[in-house]
Amino acid sequence: MPVSDEQEPQPASRVLVYSDDRTVRQQVMMGVGRRPEPGAPLVEFIECATEPMVIERASREKFDLLILDGEAVPAGGMGIARQLKDEIFACPPILVLIGRPQDAWLATWSRADAVVPHPLEPVALARAVAALLRRRADVAG
Repeated sequence: MPVSDEQEPQPASRVLVYSDDRTVRQQVMMGVGRRPEPGAPLVEFIECATEPMVIERASREKFDLLILDGEAVPAGGMGIARQLKDEIFACPPILVLIGRPQDAWLATWSRADAVVPHPLEPVALARAVAALLRRRADVAG
């Protein structure tokens, strides 16, 4: 039987994207793309538009990363991040989208693992996502 140099395909990274604004969710998905960096696994995006759906899905399903919009209404991503970190054992990393760079201190309170400010800059977003997914893979592997 011939030996192949090809590697087994990596399973897709599951990424939950929360915002009440569909445009923000689309910007996140377009900014990250199918792979946040060369060689990274493909990304499977799961969209959520409401806090109850984020809590339910994050509690029941396995995700590699949660991206939460800190500017979402009525429930902002920072409050949801803190709740998830308190309630979910081995909570996946959380990236919070903040309204302005000066809000980064609030992300410390929310226990977010990383922040990216609005307006979203695709390169910065993809870098942050790639770093968090690599860290998650290192911990899991």
